[in-house]
Amino acid sequence: MPQDSNYILTIDLGTSGPKVALFTTRGEAVGYEFEPTPVMLLPDGGAEQDPEGWWKAVTTAARRLLRNHPVPVERVLAVSTTAQWSGTVAVDAEGRHLANAIIWMDSRGAPYVRQVADGLVKFEGYGVTRLLRWVRLTGGVPANSGKDPIAHILYLKHQRPEVYRNACKFLEPKDYLNLRLTGKFCAGFDSIALHWVTDNRNLSRVVYDDRLLAFSTIERDKLPELKRAVDVLGTLSPGAAEELGLRQEVQVMMGTPDVQSAALGSGAVRDYEGHLYIGTSSWITCHLPFKKTDVLHNMATLPSAIPERYFIGNEQETAGGCLNYLRDNLFCRRDELAEGPPVQNPFQVFDRMAARVPAGSERLLFTPWLYGERTPVEDRFVRGGFFNQSLNHTREHLIRAVFEGVAYNSRWLLGCVEGFIKGRFEALNMIGGGAKSDLWCQIHADVLNRTIRQIRDPILANSRGAAYLAALGLGFLKLEDIHRHLQVSATYQPNPENRKLYDEMFREFLSLYKRNKKSFARLNRGT
Repeated sequence: MPQDSNYILTIDLGTSGPKVALFTTRGEAVGYEFEPTPVMLLPDGGAEQDPEGWWKAVTTAARRLLRNHPVPVERVLAVSTTAQWSGTVAVDAEGRHLANAIIWMDSRGAPYVRQVADGLVKFEGYGVTRLLRWVRLTGGVPANSGKDPIAHILYLKHQRPEVYRNACKFLEPKDYLNLRLTGKFCAGFDSIALHWVTDNRNLSRVVYDDRLLAFSTIERDKLPELKRAVDVLGTLSPGAAEELGLRQEVQVMMGTPDVQSAALGSGAVRDYEGHLYIGTSSWITCHLPFKKTDVLHNMATLPSAIPERYFIGNEQETAGGCLNYLRDNLFCRRDELAEGPPVQNPFQVFDRMAARVPAGSERLLFTPWLYGERTPVEDRFVRGGFFNQSLNHTREHLIRAVFEGVAYNSRWLLGCVEGFIKGRFEALNMIGGGAKSDLWCQIHADVLNRTIRQIRDPILANSRGAAYLAALGLGFLKLEDIHRHLQVSATYQPNPENRKLYDEMFREFLSLYKRNKKSFARLNRGT
């Protein structure tokens, strides 16, 4: 890097752990470090993580990063955070967490959402009067699945009243990390959206709405003040500066959740430019100049990290998480069946093995709903599995079927997103850990019948987006500069020879859900 470069340190708190990275103020990556954090999955639908574990992982990764990529500390000007969205950390007045963080996978609050959403006249399980106000002001409604922060807070209120009573504030994961960095309780116009208690119609002034707060039964004083994602929250506290190895004068940006940072980091920042993210979860989204809601498919426009812009909010629950499941539970589990040393990079091995199997996996289908689904159907009971499995299918077939099953799910979502925007994506920028796989990029191109652009360093898309956000907020970049800086590693065109087969397999994929959703509900209603 040039000697006069200035730098931004970014924190990207994913479900599997934080990536801490260094970027120049022009958005060029210097390096990054990752530190894992465990997820606690509970038998009652709970999913939790330790907030102190998050912070220790962040500081460990940050110190290692600055050792491995030494830059003049005085030239690190800002810290910008992005994080998994739709989580809740209860903190006291001193900023200490009162319980484990409840993360985006947790569905224990579902019964309490149904209570606050009830009404005499119902539509899709919501009281019509409340539904209309939610949609008009926020763009969406609390998910019946119970996986939004409003549901997490209601779960604490009803099941852990001592935590609710002692909580000074309930914070999203990104806003909790900002508290650790600065000592300030604050949320973004964008990060607060999934609480469903703010009026988002005027994006220059997002505010809490008294009637929505009354619907939620959550006290206003337990929710933080609001700022824009590009605003400076403050400077590092003395303790945070010491733990990170940075100066106290370093500015801390408000930052943004992972979906919004990915949109920036994908380079698709102009209206109607789409990107496909394949990480633990997945989504397809773009920025839009208008406000709209699709209740039937659980999608809505929500505040973007870009000031006064919307993006389409949607998410598919497990994508790359399905490969993690193969690795950890089936193929690389260290038990009495395992022989030899652990495989160093199982995902590269998965790529090679799956490439040996023809398109369509010889008609083996995998459904990736291992932890329920959010869009284009909201169904916390649906589950995944292999279908049409025969004695001829091998481990190679299973792996490729997982790649393809995630792509079929992406195609299901694509049709709904394109219907939402009333247009067609000619190309999608693909980012996230899944985009590191050339094979998965090609499978998505074939299944979606769209050009796929594999973005350079796709695993750093969220971190890059956080860096861009800081550079925008501090005046180092303009929005149009982001598109000019876009770097594409490879472009994948649909293979017409696979069109007919993948169309047929996709129809069967949809049929599996429609024919079995009642069975899933009966089997899993008690879980």
